[in-house]
Amino acid sequence: MFRHTKRLQFEARPERPDPLYARKLQELIGGAYGEMSVTMQYLFQGWNCRVEGKYKDLLMDTATEEIGHVEMLATMVARLLEGAPATMTADAVKDPVMAAVLGGMDPQQAIVGGGGALPSDSQGVPWNGRYIVASGNLLADFRANAAAEAQGRLQTARLYNMTDDPGVKAMLQFNLARDTVHQKQWLKAIEELESDGLETPIVPNALFDEEDQEHNHTIWRLSDGTDGKNGGWTQGDDPLEYLEDPQPLGGPGTAPAPDPALYGTYNPIADAKGTVKGKAQAAVKKAKGK
Repeated sequence: MFRHTKRLQFEARPERPDPLYARKLQELIGGAYGEMSVTMQYLFQGWNCRVEGKYKDLLMDTATEEIGHVEMLATMVARLLEGAPATMTADAVKDPVMAAVLGGMDPQQAIVGGGGALPSDSQGVPWNGRYIVASGNLLADFRANAAAEAQGRLQTARLYNMTDDPGVKAMLQFNLARDTVHQKQWLKAIEELESDGLETPIVPNALFDEEDQEHNHTIWRLSDGTDGKNGGWTQGDDPLEYLEDPQPLGGPGTAPAPDPALYGTYNPIADAKGTVKGKAQAAVKKAKGK
């Protein structure tokens, strides 16, 4: 059950309207790393969590807070759009600066949202549920959560430097702080999953004996750069081997003969024994019923 409180988690009141900045803030609402994404990510992780107790409670606490962040940002967007475009359009014809502001705003905020926020990013692309990660494996999910909070804080920091409005900056200062906390909590939760014996560093903690033992400890040098071997990953108690000149292990990536009914262009090149051409011809004859 969710219950709405008619107060914002933190104040969201700009000093003055700014339709252009309202469009920029849409990224923090409906972008790939926006508040809608982390809200739904944490909700589904929490709903799907099979471990009752501290991990599920942390997920649900944070998910519910993120709903409040969407509300804060939506309120800020509506207030930044105050007076636009209805009462500002006439002045825009006379004032080049105002015309530039109106020219940079998202028209859908007026046409579709009625002067309010939208579930979309700064380019007007609708939010997509495919942005979220909820795998059921808490270690994999918490790592994704830490990355999402890092990207979100990065974008918030960039937007912080794109405004001089004291009210907007105050709200973003709060958001920056909460993103800091959330990164810390997921990183600590990752450590605790391991100390509780629920997970080990590699996800999933299975099939280690089944995997190819020859290739589970090597880094292939496949770029012109030469410094990859100088990282800490090639040192310590469990170093990874850096292969300077790795060679392909498979044969040519040639697709099989196409179904004749699909009319795909095909001209097989025989190998040294002619087997490629022979097999291809046999496949075509079989498909034609000959």
